[in-house]
Amino acid sequence: MHEFMQETSKQNTVRIGVIGLGNIAKQHINNIVSGAVQGCELRAICSRSGSELATELGVQHFVDYRELCDSGLIDGVIIATPTMAHFEMAKYALERKLHVMLEKPMGLSSYEGQALLQYANEKSVFALMLNQRTDPTFSKMKQIVDSGILGPIQRTHWTMTNWFRPEIYFQVSDWRATWKGEGGGMLVNQCIHNLDVFQWICGMPSHIQAFCEFGKYHQIEVEDEVTAYFRYANGATGLFVGSTGEAPGVNRFDIIGDQGSLHFDAGQLTLKRNQQSTAEFNRQTDNMFGMPECQSEVLNITDKVNQHALIMNNFIDAIINGAELIAPAEHGLASLDMANAMLLSTWQQKPITLPLDRQAYQQTLDDKIAHSVLRQKSDKQVKVDMAASYR
Repeated sequence: MHEFMQETSKQNTVRIGVIGLGNIAKQHINNIVSGAVQGCELRAICSRSGSELATELGVQHFVDYRELCDSGLIDGVIIATPTMAHFEMAKYALERKLHVMLEKPMGLSSYEGQALLQYANEKSVFALMLNQRTDPTFSKMKQIVDSGILGPIQRTHWTMTNWFRPEIYFQVSDWRATWKGEGGGMLVNQCIHNLDVFQWICGMPSHIQAFCEFGKYHQIEVEDEVTAYFRYANGATGLFVGSTGEAPGVNRFDIIGDQGSLHFDAGQLTLKRNQQSTAEFNRQTDNMFGMPECQSEVLNITDKVNQHALIMNNFIDAIINGAELIAPAEHGLASLDMANAMLLSTWQQKPITLPLDRQAYQQTLDDKIAHSVLRQKSDKQVKVDMAASYR
């Protein structure tokens, strides 16, 4: 058993600090103070403003994240800041043997994420907020694929254009959708969850060729639409389509196997099972227009879960009891590799072989960052409904 498990197994409550005070940070704070997350208590928050909220919550307020990490008030920290600060803050916290829950993505690139993992240690639990892994439908899809009842995967296809974002979404932020602040656009922000779930269920492709559109729908310098073609090691093919400029948008995920298929469309999951393997039927039938007999079943998944609270509860359980993490930090590299490969493929106009040459990608990204500037933040008043952002 790791030393941190031996040390923390005696404690019943983990003291938590939150760095950042944006929309998602406030959601994490609410989950803790409302009791949706058990086994921890909020001790401090860190942001440029927020002293009034800290007083209201009865916790300490810090302006400098380093002072928070050095305060001795906390055992673990949630980092929910702009992506460009993830590396520096997580590195500092890990060096001080704090437990770290890092918001997605892990960094501006998988190269940066890989570098960050060097600072992980046996005394600290280091997790990533890949909350869609707890979605009951995606969990069911993974269970079905892992069971082998679909047979070898032949084709995958996810059209996820249900991430529409209006111009105001970018205007009220100085860092979003800039190379300098985020390292990309829809691929590393909205669709990073889809890419994580895609590879979590179907595995990593061996080759990616992509066509990204930059600022097609918005006044931004990064990608807001992508179409990517995958090839897998077993010969299977795949397609991913994403967009933040399409309304009402589509969310359809198909997994085709030799013995059946799985279809997620607008929240409904359908399982189709062939009575005979497609390959066997193909070889054996004498019916020129025949098809394997198929049984179709709609899987009614009605569970509603608080995804962020589930990931946090798992994080706390890992700290106290040594539970296996749903989303350990190193798992964040795969989705970033896919996103980075799509961008690199577009820039180089050729397929990219995986595993990704992370250093080669970083060199290209560094050039983009060098010519990127943060935007002037708009002071427009906006309506914020976080529930509407989860699709």
